[in-house]
Amino acid sequence: MNSKTAVVTGSSSGFGLLCVIELALKGYTVIATMRDVKKATPMVELAKEKGIENKIHINQLDVSSSASIHEFKTLLVDYPSIDVLVNNAGVALGGFSEDLSIEEYRQQFETNFFGVISVTNAVLPFMRTKKQGRIINMSSISGRFGFPGLSAYAASKHALEGYSESLRLELKPFGIDVTLIEPGSYQTNIWTSVDRMEINSESPYSSYMKSLLGEIEGGKSNHGNPSEVARLVAQIASQKKSPNLRYPIGKGIKQTLFLKSLLPWRVLEAVILKKLGQ
Repeated sequence: MNSKTAVVTGSSSGFGLLCVIELALKGYTVIATMRDVKKATPMVELAKEKGIENKIHINQLDVSSSASIHEFKTLLVDYPSIDVLVNNAGVALGGFSEDLSIEEYRQQFETNFFGVISVTNAVLPFMRTKKQGRIINMSSISGRFGFPGLSAYAASKHALEGYSESLRLELKPFGIDVTLIEPGSYQTNIWTSVDRMEINSESPYSSYMKSLLGEIEGGKSNHGNPSEVARLVAQIASQKKSPNLRYPIGKGIKQTLFLKSLLPWRVLEAVILKKLGQ
């Protein structure tokens, strides 16, 4: 069995919960972190079903809190090594840019971008000491392609992509790999709780939002099983060869990215706006 240690942020639900399970099944000791440990019950129950509850250590961590990050870092010294970090904690803020405040943009970045940097910097000294490690950042198709009504979320994921590219080049000489997972639409809680994705009759974008919500609702039947993403994370964490920088995953995602690289933006925007009735 693998005696290595993995850290997963945002593990109370969705991709994070499933990543914890898949890594534990691979033999990792998993430090499962979440903002509210009272929400750990579903993960604990699933771990017991699979007989891996002894491989999982649950810890409180708010990635947007400096005090929480500091406390988290002090507990890492109790482990022989930190071999894998899965930066999964994230929130999704919807709404058209003009309808959002700068403070709402800042809150989006606090978790999805600055939170990743804070946790990564807390873990890096332990990886550098061992001259090995894998950092897996949970990005999104929105990190490669901006969609209407998701500017704050897309901006935070684009920032994560640029940060991860630079970080990979910085850490290669230390034997540490950085990888981006870029899922499309999956059946996770983040999309059932997108804040501000609602029709505001007073907004000049109300009809646009109605069309957008209709498109999102109509596409739910094509949302993938999030276990696919968790299995990919476990595979990247445990494979012997150095992983790629990017792993797009989900129905139609590779095709979408290929078309973006091939077609002029004018053509792409015409197709998207027509589909949304604009």
